[in-house]
Amino acid sequence: MTLLDDARRIHAGLPVVDGHNDLPWELWARAKGDLDAADPARHLDGYHTDLPRLREGGVGLQFWSVYVPAHSRTPLADTHRQIGIVEDLTRRSPDLTALAATAAEAEAIRASGRIAGMMGAEGGHQIEGSLQAIADLHARGVRYLTLTHADTTDWADSATDDPRHDGLSPFGEQVVREMNRVGMLVDISHVAATTMRDAIRVSRAPVIASHSSAYALARHPRNVPDDVLEMVAAGGGVVMVTFVPAFVVEETARMALDMFEEDRRLRATFGPDEEDAYQAARREHAAGLVFDRGTVADVADHIEHVRDVAGVDHIGLGGDYDGVERLPAGLEDVSCYPAITAELLAREWAEPDIRKVLGDNARRVLQAAEDLAG
Repeated sequence: MTLLDDARRIHAGLPVVDGHNDLPWELWARAKGDLDAADPARHLDGYHTDLPRLREGGVGLQFWSVYVPAHSRTPLADTHRQIGIVEDLTRRSPDLTALAATAAEAEAIRASGRIAGMMGAEGGHQIEGSLQAIADLHARGVRYLTLTHADTTDWADSATDDPRHDGLSPFGEQVVREMNRVGMLVDISHVAATTMRDAIRVSRAPVIASHSSAYALARHPRNVPDDVLEMVAAGGGVVMVTFVPAFVVEETARMALDMFEEDRRLRATFGPDEEDAYQAARREHAAGLVFDRGTVADVADHIEHVRDVAGVDHIGLGGDYDGVERLPAGLEDVSCYPAITAELLAREWAEPDIRKVLGDNARRVLQAAEDLAG
């Protein structure tokens, strides 16, 4: 039996919890949510994700990102639209997937051989400054909120924009407490390191980084510095290592330091009603870039760094599939998760520790947020 065969044996039980997948936004951006034209129940050419390939990759719980851009004029309403897309894709494929409201429901769905779905809202702008919106989104199945996306909000500093609050504002601290109250995970991906530290300090529940890697290995501000890795671990949280080349490969990280600013410049050339033209220009720009996209081994290096700093109980996976144009070699789509397991087996990782990385740690943190709600 080869290492990949052994990895596929492990993945046959659908152990993977993936913290972040942008398929819902891609379905909107490219097909306006028309699931007859782009049905995730079958192979989707040109996408990284569909339900058959998720099962092939051994994914038992997928957090779907219900992202909308910061320049949206109606971000909360648009978030509810994105939730509707997730609900529709789930409703159309009851033999393949079901939405879960709790960690226990997710386990039952996975045990039935199907993919459990939960949702995460990728950016604090999506609540439009309303604490009530947090409870409303939780009621519709959103189980984490990323405190910012690429832009600093009125209450939290982003990793890729000018700071205004030295982390969280007092209202930002209220947001974290309200998330704790309803049982929604606090996500520190995309936020400034100061915001990370504030969020961990304020939160009663463990926090997650749904799709970030280790700053020590790829010095991009989207990644998590070592002192924050230690804080996440002390609070019982999980850093879900991402596969985005700019956050995995040091040279690519240096090249990409201005990638969010470049996106702002590109976006400014299009009006608010020209989203399709903006998306087309963005794809054309990305296609012209030449960079080292890395390998499975590079991702495993980040996993091992998080283990060495934070401990094996505080690592997960957050691929960011369909959120970027290109992925590392060997991780081109969601069927490829066993390649990570094979790499860790080659590095003589014990299977129980691999299972922690694949999903056991993330399931523990999800349960903790539920237990500490109220």
